[in-house]
Amino acid sequence: MSATIYDVAREASVSMATVSRVVNGNPNVKPTTRKKVLEAIERLGYRPNAVARGLASKKTTTVGVIIPDISNVFFSELARGIEDIATMYKYNIILCNSDQNKNKEMHLIQTLLGKQVDGIVFMGGEINQDLIEEFKKSPVPIVLAATLDEQNQVPSVNINYEQAVFDAITYFINQGHKRIGFISGPTEVPINGEHKLKGYKRALESAEIPYLEDLVAIGDDTYESGKEATEQFLALDNKPTAIFAGSDEMGIGVIHQIQDSGLTVPNDIEVISNDNTRLAQMVRPTLSCVVQPMYDIGAVAMRLLTKFMNKEEVDEITVTLPYRIEYRSSTTK
Repeated sequence: MSATIYDVAREASVSMATVSRVVNGNPNVKPTTRKKVLEAIERLGYRPNAVARGLASKKTTTVGVIIPDISNVFFSELARGIEDIATMYKYNIILCNSDQNKNKEMHLIQTLLGKQVDGIVFMGGEINQDLIEEFKKSPVPIVLAATLDEQNQVPSVNINYEQAVFDAITYFINQGHKRIGFISGPTEVPINGEHKLKGYKRALESAEIPYLEDLVAIGDDTYESGKEATEQFLALDNKPTAIFAGSDEMGIGVIHQIQDSGLTVPNDIEVISNDNTRLAQMVRPTLSCVVQPMYDIGAVAMRLLTKFMNKEEVDEITVTLPYRIEYRSSTTK
């Protein structure tokens, strides 16, 4: 049997209230008494019961984090930012993988609330009305990270995805490209189907270049879908001379398919992707990217959540972080 607060109180010859004050860092304990209690805790191997403490204080100092794919480098960088800020503010993390399954997302929210978490950081794809209603009913604050709520009802941290893609496509246009391939992630996700695609179309329109359906492909953010989309592009009579990929994994698939076809990057086809995970520097040639500050998005989302949990003043519930384009060897710049 593990030691309890009763055992510690008896061992140290003090009240349970005194043990509780020592465990919770209350300064109103005599140094000699504190020392005696800490020695008893050490001897007995006592570990405070976080659940019991949470019931008493109405806080568990635990935050739930729901991410779509724990194996994806993009989301692992976000999770790291969340974890670092959570540790700084003395919160523990419960990390959950949703597989971008709507039923699983709803189940995980209910599970975390059942575990009495103090708040939730949510990363997903499409924020539908069912999720919005679930967020509204939540007794604890919820913040979105790298996830858009088109109605701006839920606090969120993102970049300007439309402008970022507009800038990348404009670079291609300024380099003289007129046939520019665009590989999107799943279009039911607003970041892809609305914002990134809109940035692509707006850049073409600004340069008076026609939008062509055969130069747009829909992938699923995986390496394989990047290769498949590029294979389709290269089968066209008039091949693209530049390709934008909506994720680094797809971007690496683009580079490899171009090379497998006997062409070179960037001399035959220039490539830019979105995200700038560490994978971008592992491929050869190294991959030019829209730098989405994943760690910062996670860190800022967690800090925003701590403000809500601690009832601090919040000026803006929608945070847009800066981005930049990192030009590497997959482009001629």
